[in-house]
Amino acid sequence: MKARLQRLFDALNVGLIEREIPLKLALLSAISGEHILLIGAHGTAKSVLAQRLHLAFKEGDYFERLLTRFSVPEELFGPLSIKSLENDRYQRLTKHYLPSATIAFIDEIFKANSAILNSLLTILNEREFDNGDVRERIPLISVIGASNELPDDDSLSALYDRFLCRYQVQAVSDERFEDLLHLNDQPVTAPSEADQLSAQSVLDIQQQAANLTLSVEVVALLKALREYLRHSSLYISDRRWRKVIKLLKVAAWSNGQEMVSIWDCWLLQHCLWDEPEKKEHIATWFYSHVGVGSGFNSQRLNKLVSTWEGVLRDDTDSKVQLTNAEHERLYLSAAGERTTKKSYSQWHKRLEELLYLSPPDQQDRTHAGQGFTRHELLNEFFDDRKQQSHIQGKWQHIDRYLADPSNRFITDIENKPIMVGKQHKEAFIQGRMNEVLNLQGDIQQFRTSLQTQYDSLDRSNADHLWLDPDFIKMADQSLLDSIKQADAFIKRLAQVLDGYVALPKLAA
Repeated sequence: MKARLQRLFDALNVGLIEREIPLKLALLSAISGEHILLIGAHGTAKSVLAQRLHLAFKEGDYFERLLTRFSVPEELFGPLSIKSLENDRYQRLTKHYLPSATIAFIDEIFKANSAILNSLLTILNEREFDNGDVRERIPLISVIGASNELPDDDSLSALYDRFLCRYQVQAVSDERFEDLLHLNDQPVTAPSEADQLSAQSVLDIQQQAANLTLSVEVVALLKALREYLRHSSLYISDRRWRKVIKLLKVAAWSNGQEMVSIWDCWLLQHCLWDEPEKKEHIATWFYSHVGVGSGFNSQRLNKLVSTWEGVLRDDTDSKVQLTNAEHERLYLSAAGERTTKKSYSQWHKRLEELLYLSPPDQQDRTHAGQGFTRHELLNEFFDDRKQQSHIQGKWQHIDRYLADPSNRFITDIENKPIMVGKQHKEAFIQGRMNEVLNLQGDIQQFRTSLQTQYDSLDRSNADHLWLDPDFIKMADQSLLDSIKQADAFIKRLAQVLDGYVALPKLAA
């Protein structure tokens, strides 16, 4: 089936420029039993896509109509049967009209008025048409609706919701404009009859696809996407989610897969927007979760790994004060000798002459740290003849002043602690290593998930029927980059573990 659909697409795409994605979406919508809406200006090949889609099917009629505000039901559903009216029956002649078509193109579909809206909704949703008093089953496979604007009337919201796939068609790009100029308007050859699909083959595809399951990654992705859309005020009905799953299963089965993969979810950007600009938001969200949907976030992981590298540096550089056999802390004296004393007193000298403090009534007794010699004290604060000074209400001789230890210029000097590398308890080191191992295990799990996704991308999507080849290239490179980043994180954490193994340990 995959090869058959690929040949079918190749045949339908002949002579089209930059219409691969909408053509694929139209074909996928049809075999999924869904409809597609094309938004874009006139002259962008919307009707051509519908005409090409009709060529994909063996039997059935093609119907095409442009609606206006004044369109009447007869234009879509056929004229009333005069003969039936003569027999008091209200019945339409539906041959060659929408109720008899397998593929239909309805241009300016949002100009549908109330006279035709209810019947149109029933046709799109139930594939049934109320012809007089009889509800008839119709052969419709898919409708391609087209409009150059979105509906602005709430009464059309139900009609808008009937189109599962939506695509904004742009004019041919500047890069391909010259190809457009040289394009020959030759009749399109119908695909090989062996490749064309029947209504029964479409039903068979849907029945086979219904047996597929969703991968764990897909379920997680859809849950996260639903939450994102809810916060973005984009409501998606339960019915629409069910239709989306059906389309994803058909896409996966027709691509030869045994289950829906995370890559098939690329199609979601064409199913969940209500305004064209929202499509880009959904696509950006999906791209940001490709390869990282399992929780891989390079910036967050780099911060965690860097944090552990910093913790190791702190643990490696941590010091403790050396102690003696009596567990007393040891210091290094000014003479370079080990001592248990934290500090010592030093009587300051100047040129080997002892220094003293000024009398207590002075604001700075140290004389700005210079102190006073005996001669300086005598000249500045004592009577030269009697060598006395009035200190704290009493006369005091300089010799008695100098003999008082409280008047000496003495300061306490801190001895330098003797620091050595800290020895860590085995339990402490093991605790640190367990935390690092847990982080390394998480990253390894992410890495395994990334590798699995990369392998599935390479195996299933290199020639995927429905995905954009540019997206496959982007996803391939994104996954390779993420795998390399994961390997680098694992290597850095291994170095952290080696660092903890090398830390000095306390004896048991």
